[in-house]
Amino acid sequence: MTQTAAEPKSSSASEHIEPLLDVRGLKTYFPIRSGLLQRVTDHFKAVDDVSFKIGKGETLGLVGESGCGKTTVGRTLLRLVPATAGTVTFEGHNMFTAAGSELQKLRSDMQIVFQDPAGSLNPRMRIASIVGEPMIIHGMVTDKAELRERVESLLERCGMPRAAADRYPHEFSGGQRQRIGIARALALEPKFIVCDEPTSALDVSIQAQVINLLMDLQEEFGLSYLFISHDMAVIQHVCKRIAVMYKGKIVEEGSREEIIGNPQHKYTQSLLSAVPEPNPRRTKERVVFDGGAM
Repeated sequence: MTQTAAEPKSSSASEHIEPLLDVRGLKTYFPIRSGLLQRVTDHFKAVDDVSFKIGKGETLGLVGESGCGKTTVGRTLLRLVPATAGTVTFEGHNMFTAAGSELQKLRSDMQIVFQDPAGSLNPRMRIASIVGEPMIIHGMVTDKAELRERVESLLERCGMPRAAADRYPHEFSGGQRQRIGIARALALEPKFIVCDEPTSALDVSIQAQVINLLMDLQEEFGLSYLFISHDMAVIQHVCKRIAVMYKGKIVEEGSREEIIGNPQHKYTQSLLSAVPEPNPRRTKERVVFDGGAM
């Protein structure tokens, strides 16, 4: 059951899912410029030949250390960052060639929850405008009363009071701002959401609340998630399938039971050994990955 970076382990379950999202050979390179004329002398391979599928109503966890390229994967497949090569297919539509009304529909079906809830909300806009703006842009509502009702209902569903609509982002805590960000992502009734480290900036107690909210929303609306995190404990709790990423490549992919119970790649073993042990009387052997052959 050994695997390489080019051929990550794949669970039998993932081969039989009906893919909502199909990512094949995704590459995202950033130019490295040097010299007086700032000519391109090399490229930084942030994402290097990444492939995976996500089924309807499924959560795929993408885990790895900071800087491994997992956030770039999420942003590239949404066309927030230009891809160098590869394809992203969503319900049979090519995300990279779509234009006009096709692209507008794809953008409403595919949303993102950002890592920093403070930085992702415009500080000069009231919450009603932040959550309601996507619905106006996509022509989902034209009546102000209907818009207000939909905004307040979304806020309420995400655990916020209806009166929050008239306030500004700085008036809320980090956890509350993240709930607002989730409400905004839900505004267009998407089928797929990239959760880009949605809990890493929050206190541990608040993390659990936000994770439970995301899981409840998934069950209620049949959402699919790409859940990005560096925290293996969070990934283990949220995701039934896990892909482990290192230096722009997926080095191992499989079911939660396969990855957690029988990790094949030493980098995966290292991540698992770094998860804190809640029982102080128990110790675990720390696996150190030196970044050698993948």
